[in-house]
Amino acid sequence: MKRNLITLLFAFTVIKMAGQTPNMSNPIETNDTSNKVSAIADNLTHKSISPLKKVPLDEALILIYDYDGILFTFDLESETIAWTVKATDSHTEMCANKVTLHDGVLYVPFINGEIFAIDNQTGAVFWKSRIGNSPDQIVLKDQIPVINEGKLYITSQNGNLYALNTKDGSLLWNYKLDSPNNDIPVLFFDNKVFTQSGTSFYSFEANTGKLVYQKTFEVPIHGKPVTDGENVFITNEKNELFALSPNKPDILWQFKFDENQQNVKERILCKDKKIYFASQGPEVSSLYAVDSKTGAQIWKTDFKDDTIEYITEESDNIWGYTRKAKLFQIDLANGEIATETKLTTQPISNFEFPVDDSLFYYSDAALIQFDLKTKDENEVYLRTSIKDDAYSAYVKIIR
Repeated sequence: MKRNLITLLFAFTVIKMAGQTPNMSNPIETNDTSNKVSAIADNLTHKSISPLKKVPLDEALILIYDYDGILFTFDLESETIAWTVKATDSHTEMCANKVTLHDGVLYVPFINGEIFAIDNQTGAVFWKSRIGNSPDQIVLKDQIPVINEGKLYITSQNGNLYALNTKDGSLLWNYKLDSPNNDIPVLFFDNKVFTQSGTSFYSFEANTGKLVYQKTFEVPIHGKPVTDGENVFITNEKNELFALSPNKPDILWQFKFDENQQNVKERILCKDKKIYFASQGPEVSSLYAVDSKTGAQIWKTDFKDDTIEYITEESDNIWGYTRKAKLFQIDLANGEIATETKLTTQPISNFEFPVDDSLFYYSDAALIQFDLKTKDENEVYLRTSIKDDAYSAYVKIIR
């Protein structure tokens, strides 16, 4: 079922917006919710092309957000490219972001600040928004749009948290954060949005953008916030994990891992009242399991002379890969390594698990389907060009 290449025509209507800033001066922590408004220089523009609608899923497709910044879907049945979309400024070649699928619509951030809402079947664009107008700068980095009740939440490199209307991409509210560089996805939980920026951690009312609290730490916060359904957990850029209340700036407990390890970033997840995270160090990279109620360590698994680059959870196991192209499977219950395979291709994306005994990942040269039984690396789609400095891509099975 080969489809035609979609050619995108781009036009914007500039709308000047107001940014929200908290009414405080360098606080250590605050519950101030006055939320006064002040003007900011950054604009958000949007263009509605066609009415947003729910779209049936084309489950023969796998989405590939290539490391050159091009987004396309590959038909696994016909082995053809179904449709292709790319940012307006085509010379900004980098993926650096992830994609969210909601009601058959793909919400895609590009590094130049553009965000598209796309039909998963055809690649047709429902709307386009753009943060700022800086084609030569990275505006959106390491973001995945967070969708809830008609709102899309995302942070940018211009120092703002945005809430957009998923119907047309228009701005609902925005908030000026402490730091201009924000490259960690937000967390939606308990009708609140949580995000970090520099040394501050924030809690906002999701509907209004009203500040619930701002907590300032001594060391910059640089880990993805996660939740166990009761509290929120974050790591700093060094070797500390914190448990915080969602409603007030209280540290419930603090866990310190090995001093020579740090840089958790997005390698963290929660399941069944336990927190799992991977740290990186010069000689040893470790995967930890910590009790979310008490902060007590449950187990730790070390990878010597290697670095954990990626982790995810699937069927009560943690799957991931290392910098030296080692694929691993770890039992959540005890931290024991169930599978460890040296790959011939280096993964640079996330893992996707189809219904059969395999997994997909994108390497620096091809889309790979890895057979979990035979350990074969099958090239499903071979790239026509190679980029020496490729470091990130994203794949998603349409389902």
